[in-house]
Amino acid sequence: MTKLGDYDMASSFVANTVETETGLPPAQPQMRLIRLPEVIARVGIKRSSIYQRMAEGRFPKGRAIGPKSTVWVESEIDAWISSVIGSEN
Repeated sequence: MTKLGDYDMASSFVANTVETETGLPPAQPQMRLIRLPEVIARVGIKRSSIYQRMAEGRFPKGRAIGPKSTVWVESEIDAWISSVIGSEN
């Protein structure tokens, strides 16, 4: 293993290899988009309440990926769930 200052060339090679094979940098968390049925199952709120809270700014906004297709960013839903749990304490 060769070190140049604080730069580890062996680790850099491995990191670049992983990035090439997967197409994603290794340090980035994987992002996932989820559809309405999964959002409903995870938060325990029905469709109409989700859309009402979105309009009021109290729930993460969905993203349109087509004329009749909406998705939510999983990490935003997770953060919302955590904030609800945190506000109860």
